[in-house]
Amino acid sequence: MLRYLNECSRGRGAWILMALTAFALEMVALWFQHVMLLKPCVLCIYERCALFGVMGAGIVGAIAPKTPLRYVALVIWIYSAFRGIQLAWEHTMIQLHPSPFMTCDFAARFPEWLPLNKWLPQVFVATGDCAERQWEFLTLDMPQWLLGIFVAYLIVALLVLIAQPFKPKKRDLFGR
Repeated sequence: MLRYLNECSRGRGAWILMALTAFALEMVALWFQHVMLLKPCVLCIYERCALFGVMGAGIVGAIAPKTPLRYVALVIWIYSAFRGIQLAWEHTMIQLHPSPFMTCDFAARFPEWLPLNKWLPQVFVATGDCAERQWEFLTLDMPQWLLGIFVAYLIVALLVLIAQPFKPKKRDLFGR
């Protein structure tokens, strides 16, 4: 399995697939916001940023998968998935155990050099409350689903990282 993961990480297809899954999740989030009229909170916006990080890692990995750039993509992927887990966990705890002492900010704070909320307010402006449960599917709220999604991204990323020293088998004409 590790040889297979190494082989996949050296091709564009797996990286593009990862970027497309993150893009699809971003489109679902925007559909929830603009069609179903759910209000994203600050943690939702940060979780979107983590998904954009996973998507960016897929794009970076797809650019030159057979070069050391693949390792840069892996670092971005692992960091984004880990931060996504932290954010989704915090969001889940706020929703499961509401408290007036544990709340989220009123507005997302982005660096001055990257004011995403000003550049693209339709995507990065928070209007909701982190403690409010707006959507549920199969008894799980949105941050709980995101927690599972980010854990899956992180597990796969760590397996791909572990697989890097395992070189793909050379195949000859007779399958030896």
